[in-house]
Amino acid sequence: MRRFVHDNSLSLAFGIGFVVVLVGQALAGRAEFNQQLAIDGLAQVGLVEYVMSSDFAVDVTENWQSEYLQFFLYVFGTVWLLQRGSPESKKLHKAGVESEEEQRMGVHAQPDSPRWAGTRDWRQTVFSRSLGLVMGSLFVLSWLAQSIAGTAAFNEQRLRQLQAPVGWGEYLVSADFWSRSLQNWQSELLAVASMAILSVYLRQRGSPESKPVGAAHTSTGIEG
Repeated sequence: MRRFVHDNSLSLAFGIGFVVVLVGQALAGRAEFNQQLAIDGLAQVGLVEYVMSSDFAVDVTENWQSEYLQFFLYVFGTVWLLQRGSPESKKLHKAGVESEEEQRMGVHAQPDSPRWAGTRDWRQTVFSRSLGLVMGSLFVLSWLAQSIAGTAAFNEQRLRQLQAPVGWGEYLVSADFWSRSLQNWQSELLAVASMAILSVYLRQRGSPESKPVGAAHTSTGIEG
């Protein structure tokens, strides 16, 4: 067990942190939601009822979709886009998908390479792009979930204000949907851009997200 925890401590720590923060969001969100219900003169809801509500679902999914969008764009973007001096970038002469030899594909696959890396058919094509495809699919699915939950939450609010509900298609072009989406997207893009450029000049000793402390500012595509 100790070896398992040691070897998987990064994903375990962030996974546990995710659960803790999600619970905290549920508690804080319910308190805020009940405050609004009290202002409207409506009955308050319990924690389970709030967690099952569209208000909680839309708040969660709008954050998920922006995170997966960030990773989708980053995974695909870094194939071609470069940043001189950043460990977040490939070396400047390696822009593009690289050769099969560099990627250990086909006849260049190693004994410990994933089985599909050594094939020459659709399996290699899919596996060689599987990370980006999964991240893109998770973005689309979570964005779809946000739109569905957002429609329900938006209509609940409209009904409390004695306004007619709107359909899903109408909500997709509404200011509420795009405001929720864009306010998350801009923060994710800013975070990625900041990490790419700040890692050129700043260091974090021992982190693979940073260059070695003594590496030159111009050193590109190396990790500490």
